[in-house]
Amino acid sequence: MAPTAAQAFLYTFEKEHPITVRLLNAYPADKLELRPHPKCKTARELAWMFAMEQSATETAITKGFDFTKPTPPPPPPATMAEIIAAFDQGHRRVAELISGMSDAQLMEKTKFMVAPKTVGDVPKITLAWLFLCDQIHHRGQFSIYLRLADAKVPSIYGPTADEPWF
Repeated sequence: MAPTAAQAFLYTFEKEHPITVRLLNAYPADKLELRPHPKCKTARELAWMFAMEQSATETAITKGFDFTKPTPPPPPPATMAEIIAAFDQGHRRVAELISGMSDAQLMEKTKFMVAPKTVGDVPKITLAWLFLCDQIHHRGQFSIYLRLADAKVPSIYGPTADEPWF
C-alpha cells in the first residue's frame, strides 16, 4: 500500500530535522554575528530562518497567508540555544498537524507567491515540501558559515573534512 501524503512528507521531515539540529549545535556561540558579505544574513539571522520556516509551514497548512498585510518575521533570539528550541518546537507542531491531516486536506489549495509579484493557488502539501527543501538549501548555506567561523562541519549526507567516514 502506498504511503499517504502525510506519511511520505513526515518520513523525510523527521529524517532531515536532526541533521539540521547538528549543524546548528556545531556553530560557535561567539560568532553569531558573522556576515560573510554585506548582502548575506548574519549567522544568527540565517539560523533563525530554520525556525521561521517551521512557522511558515504551520501557517500554510492551517490558516494560509495574507499577502495584503505582510508582516515581518520576529527578530532572532540572542542565542543559538533559543533558536534551536524554537526550531524544535516548530518542528513538533508541524509534525503533529500534518500527521492529523488527510490527503484531501493536504491537497487543499492555499494562496502563495508563485512568481515575482504573483500570488497563486498551491496545495498545502506542496508548500510543506517547498519549505522543507528551502530548509535543506539553507542548511547547505549554513555549512559554509560553519567553515568560515572555523567550526567543524558535521556530516550531512556523507563525510566531511571534519567528520570522515573512513
